[in-house]
Amino acid sequence: MASTIYVDKLDPQSGTALEIGTSGDTITIPSGVTFTNNGTATGFGGDNTPSFGASQSGTQSVGTGSWAKVTLDTEDWDTNSAFDNSTNYRFTVPSGEGGKYLFNYGGYLVSMTTNGYFQLQLYKNGSELRASAHRSYMSSTATASMNITASICVSLAAADYIEFYVIQGNTDGGGGARTLGNSDYKAFLTGAKLIGV
Repeated sequence: MASTIYVDKLDPQSGTALEIGTSGDTITIPSGVTFTNNGTATGFGGDNTPSFGASQSGTQSVGTGSWAKVTLDTEDWDTNSAFDNSTNYRFTVPSGEGGKYLFNYGGYLVSMTTNGYFQLQLYKNGSELRASAHRSYMSSTATASMNITASICVSLAAADYIEFYVIQGNTDGGGGARTLGNSDYKAFLTGAKLIGV
């Protein structure tokens, strides 16, 4: 039979640490009860890690009509050391960190040709992640640079890896290599594990 203790405040008998329950116990806050925090709470929920942000330090020449992996050689942050910015330019899901991940990515192609196209694509484990494809076209009456950004939520397991690719070309069959990025706009990829989904 459960017992009820009526008090207005609990304070530790000595020191400043108060512990409720023992390891293995379940503490239940029933429906309709409001739990108000006016201090600092730690250990609740999650912090959206692993997470990372990677970008290019310079520019990259992209040939026409074939996929090119974006050389993301600069890390802005990497909470779990899971992004390789020196060899493979990829994010690999750490052990025990499978789940849903949100990725944001973008690229700036300089001086597209008329009738040209520019497409972003994430690859999962070496194959195109079709849902992540974003393509834009330049009309036959214009020549300019193009910036594309996109985002996608992907379910990943431990050891799965994500890479960022781009492709550009001319729908008339011509065109040549173009430059990805300039001094102001760098290709980038960020990712973070989602919590509560």
